[in-house]
Amino acid sequence: MAATVRELGLPGLVDMHLHFMPDSVQRKVWAFFDQLADAEYGTPWPIQYRLPIAERLAVLRDLGVIRFAPLLYPHRPGMARWLNEWVAEFAAATPEAVPTATFFPEPGAADYLAEALAAGAACVKAHVHVGAYDPRDELLTPVWGLLAEAGVPVVAHCGHSPAPGEFTGLSVFEEVLASHPRLVAVLAHAGAPEYGHALDLVARYPRVHLDTTMVGTAFAWAGDLPADWPARLADVGDRVVLGTDFPSIPYPYAEQIAVIVRWASADDRLGAPFLRAVLHDTPTRLLTR
Repeated sequence: MAATVRELGLPGLVDMHLHFMPDSVQRKVWAFFDQLADAEYGTPWPIQYRLPIAERLAVLRDLGVIRFAPLLYPHRPGMARWLNEWVAEFAAATPEAVPTATFFPEPGAADYLAEALAAGAACVKAHVHVGAYDPRDELLTPVWGLLAEAGVPVVAHCGHSPAPGEFTGLSVFEEVLASHPRLVAVLAHAGAPEYGHALDLVARYPRVHLDTTMVGTAFAWAGDLPADWPARLADVGDRVVLGTDFPSIPYPYAEQIAVIVRWASADDRLGAPFLRAVLHDTPTRLLTR
C-alpha cells in the first residue's frame, strides 16, 4: 500500500468515511456487530481494529492516512448535538481529522447543525439505516437546504445494505436530491446494493459522489458489483472517493486499497489518474472549506 502511494506521487491517503465515536457509543456499535453478524450476515464480523482511540490513530498514521473525516451518527433524538460537541473536540486534538457533524430529524436540528458548520464542520454524516428515519421528513427540509447552500458534503448511508429498512433505498433519497439538487451528497458504500442506480444519480446530479466503503471486498455483504463496474467508473472517476469504515471492518485496511487498484487496472481509461483522484485529490477537495 505504501508503495502504491509513493508510485502515485501522493503525500498520503485521504479517507472520507471512517468512524471515531465516544467510547461508550463505540462499545455499543461493536457489541451490535458481535451479536448481529451471524444472524444477519450469515458469517462472523471480526472487528479488525478493536483498539483504544490512541492506538487506532497510530494505525492510521502507519497506513499513510494523512487526513480523514471522523464520522458518527445518532440512533435516537437528543444525541446529535452531544456527538457534534464530542467530535469537534476530537478533531481539534487530532491533526489529521477534519471537524464533522451529524443530525437527526428533531426540532432544532437545523439550529445545531448551523452551529457546527459555523464552527468549521467540513463533512456531515446521515445514517438513514441506523437512524431508521425518513430522509424526506419535513424536519429535515431546512437541514438539507442548509447543507446545499453551504456546499458541505454529506456522507449518506441511504442504500439497502446491509439489510433493507423502512426508509432505505436510493429511490427514497433521490427525492431529497430532487428537492435539493445542489446538495453535495456522497453515497456511502456506493449506494449498495443498487450500484447502477447510484451511478445514474451521479450522472444526473453533478454534486453527487460515491464512496468506496467495503465495495468490492471479499466480505461481500453489499452484493456483487456489476461486471462492467470499472468501465462505468471511467465517466465519473473524479466523483469517487476513498472510504473504508475503519475501524469496524472484518479485514485489513489494505484490502480496500487493493480493490481500488484492481479497478484502476481493469480499464485503460482509469489507471493512475483515477487512483490519485480517489485516494487523495477528490476527498481533499470535498473536505476543504
